[in-house]
Amino acid sequence: MCGIAGWIDWEKPVTRERSVLKEMNQAMACRGPDDEGIWLSKHAALVHRRLVVIDPEGGAQPMVRRYGGRTYVITYNGELYNMPELRRELETRGHVLTSRSDTELILAAYAEWGVDCPRHLNGIFAFAIWDDASQSLYAARDRIGVKPLFFARRGDGLIFGSELKAILAHPAVRPEVDEEGLAEVLAMGPGRTPGHGVFRGVEELRPGFWLRFDRNGLQIQSYWKLVSHAHPEDLDTTVERVRELFQDSVRRQLVSDVPVGAMLSGGLDSSSISATMAKVFEEEGKGPLHTFSVDYAGNEEYFRPNEFQPNSDAPWVRRMAEHLGSVHHTVIIDTEELASALIPAMRARDLPGMTDVDSSLYLFSREIKKEVTVILSGECADEVFGGYPWFHREELIRAETFPWSRLIRDRIRFFSPEVVSRIRAEEYVADRYREALEEVPRLPGETPREARMRELFYLCLTRWMPVLLDRKDRMSMAFGLEVRVPFCDHRLVEYVWNVPWSMKSCDGREKGLLRRAVSDLLPEDVRMRRKSPFPKTHNPAYLEAVRSEALRRIEDPASPLRDILHMEEIRRFADRKDLKELHLPWFGQLMNVPQLFAYFIQLDAWMREYGVVIR
Repeated sequence: MCGIAGWIDWEKPVTRERSVLKEMNQAMACRGPDDEGIWLSKHAALVHRRLVVIDPEGGAQPMVRRYGGRTYVITYNGELYNMPELRRELETRGHVLTSRSDTELILAAYAEWGVDCPRHLNGIFAFAIWDDASQSLYAARDRIGVKPLFFARRGDGLIFGSELKAILAHPAVRPEVDEEGLAEVLAMGPGRTPGHGVFRGVEELRPGFWLRFDRNGLQIQSYWKLVSHAHPEDLDTTVERVRELFQDSVRRQLVSDVPVGAMLSGGLDSSSISATMAKVFEEEGKGPLHTFSVDYAGNEEYFRPNEFQPNSDAPWVRRMAEHLGSVHHTVIIDTEELASALIPAMRARDLPGMTDVDSSLYLFSREIKKEVTVILSGECADEVFGGYPWFHREELIRAETFPWSRLIRDRIRFFSPEVVSRIRAEEYVADRYREALEEVPRLPGETPREARMRELFYLCLTRWMPVLLDRKDRMSMAFGLEVRVPFCDHRLVEYVWNVPWSMKSCDGREKGLLRRAVSDLLPEDVRMRRKSPFPKTHNPAYLEAVRSEALRRIEDPASPLRDILHMEEIRRFADRKDLKELHLPWFGQLMNVPQLFAYFIQLDAWMREYGVVIR
């Protein structure tokens, strides 16, 4: 994994702007701690920060190659999982490849297939290619959106980068937020509308899209989308196909020249990945698998089951680590450290995020990086197979909004009536929900129930999953840790998308189809364990820490939040005697009362540190 950025400008020579480009590149230094590079021509500049995973000698970037008398330059962030097949295909077509790097494969693939290049790639990626002959830039992002890419048009130019901070390092891009950006942060956040960059004039290249920029302007086009069709196979055949796709995905994602490990929570998803990895390691004589889990000081004392977290991970982690014979590493995070990491986590995301759900992963990634450079994680199985409560609880299934953000009125009451009116908070969320439903690829003839479940899966894959993928990318890459997500393999996503809900929920269990598919990999009690999300702290000291810090910040006369928040409402809420018992899941499964105060902390720090100006 790496960081990429660039600047195309038809009006002035960018060769004179090396200092700006260095600033953009330095802003992403954490993404690529091993090397850096800048390529310049009169109107185009590409920069790169490198994290070495494959071919240390042959994969330096930006990479320049000549094909058919034309010069191409690439800056690339990601990993390809079909390198052997792609290499054979390109060599059959006459390409001479001089390295083991997937960077060179993408460059040759673009020279061979042009804008259709991403269709031939299996992996996670965001890349940009400059074609010197046509004076054009081509950029693309992977189908699921595991790797990020943002851009901004300024005058006749285009500025792009892996992270918002790289674009904001350019003097032409100011940290301004208009009504729509404010609505994204206050009403949608920590979610985000696909394609929206929050800052005014900043956009996100959506997953499965490419862009082309030349003197005629900007063209953006989709190269991949979900397609709905009838599923002709019976349950046994479907189970076998899911097993094949899943295990093939994990095997492909073990390619690396650096150490690889697994995140292990003791749940179905991470345990299935870890078990598959352990089997491959044994077959190939790679030695024992290293697994990693996270827990919190005091959780043994303070954990209480709730509707979203039925049990704690610790006993299940021990069970699986013993079953696998893995070298296991448990990272314990204390309350003070968790709260202190809220602002560094915000800086990593460039936006207020999932608060301690982010900061815990931030600290977890820091510790994992001390042992390995590549880690596999179980993200996205719930979106693909239907593990979340909103697939199973009738009031959530019927919710006429995003089911993870249905308490919009409960959250916006903490913002001033003037701001809520200005951003049209409830109307804004309702509009984004309707837009999402209009995109759903329908299947004629489905029952109303199956059609609604298809809607929920689409909402999860395109609106909820990006929140988690952004989190995983930014928190891990803050320490140069590459996280791979086998359940995001587009072949698996495409196949399971069209499996009817009756099969996905077979045996009357959440993710019943996946449970059947991995029946030969896991101990039965682990295979049948109820879903439990990423662990969080239950220590009441954390609630008091974020409550007091949030109040300290917003009571500061210099706080930029004083013009945004409903101060009296927050004070009344903070003084409630039942805060420790209060249940207010205002976003997703884990964002509750402590996370509300933590969100105010991140919002205040974001506006101060980034110099956010509301226009």
